Amino acid sequence: MKLSAIASALGARLENGSGEIEIHGLNGIEQAGPGELTFVSNPKYAAAARTTGASAVIVSENFPGIPSAMLRAKDPYLSFAQALELFHPPRQYSPDKHPTAVVHESARVGARAHIGPYVVIGEDVEIGADAVLLAHVVIYRGARIGNNFFAHAHAVVREGCRIGNDVLLQNGVVIGSDGFGFARTTEGHWHKIPQPAPVVIGDDVEVQANSCIDRASVGETQIGRGVKVDNLVQVGHGSHVGEDALLCAQVGLAGSTEIGNRVILTGQVGVVGHVKIGDNAIVTPQSGVANDIPAKALVSGAPAVDHRAWLKYSALLPRLPEMARALRGKSKE
Repeated sequence: MKLSAIASALGARLENGSGEIEIHGLNGIEQAGPGELTFVSNPKYAAAARTTGASAVIVSENFPGIPSAMLRAKDPYLSFAQALELFHPPRQYSPDKHPTAVVHESARVGARAHIGPYVVIGEDVEIGADAVLLAHVVIYRGARIGNNFFAHAHAVVREGCRIGNDVLLQNGVVIGSDGFGFARTTEGHWHKIPQPAPVVIGDDVEVQANSCIDRASVGETQIGRGVKVDNLVQVGHGSHVGEDALLCAQVGLAGSTEIGNRVILTGQVGVVGHVKIGDNAIVTPQSGVANDIPAKALVSGAPAVDHRAWLKYSALLPRLPEMARALRGKSKE
């Protein structure tokens, strides 16, 4: 593809190079070679941009000039993602049903669906148009799913759950597994609490591999529009996750957690039940949230506190033995 065509598709401005350059692929800035396109969004790679072997580099509007051809864009990272789509468009699946698939006679599946090997669609299920269900996907009875649903192999949607349009489930996702609810009996045994309430997922949500979103005993577990859920995430029963939130790998939400809009929970964050995290808050990796977090906060640690306070705590930790010895010495005086 010619560089000029890429620039046009991305809405980027070509500078310091010919639009006739042929680009055949994309690569990282340190690995790219002739005929490849790369990008710079992190300032620490600015020096690498001057020596990269790439034929062209996507840069910001105010990035200093470099020897390679440049595509100037408002957001180089987003533009690079869009360029990847030019070279790697989504695979298209023909509308058909594999002979091993089992679809209940009461199920209603929209036009142009692709139903792969050993898919099971249960009683009274509704799925919109242009669905793709790959091998071994199981949709339990009474589920309601919108248009452009894509489920990779072994994804499961349990009974009565409701899913919006343009939702993508990666391999092994379970939507609507039972919430972890048990009541102790007088004999000290655990009595299972029924979990009949559904999971409700909004439009434009992606849930990645082997993540689980649990159903509730009462109310609903809700995932808002535009939410992105990474691998191995647990969303507990009755939790509400606001629009455009990010739940990164191994995040765990206990039951009845409320996550605001555009919240970012980074890797291995744990949140106790019945806690509220306000809009636009960020929780840094491996933090434990035990109390409500206000909107726009940046918190760290376990229990999570203001990030600046946590930095001070962390700086003091290596000095604790020395400080303890000094205090013991003073106590003897």
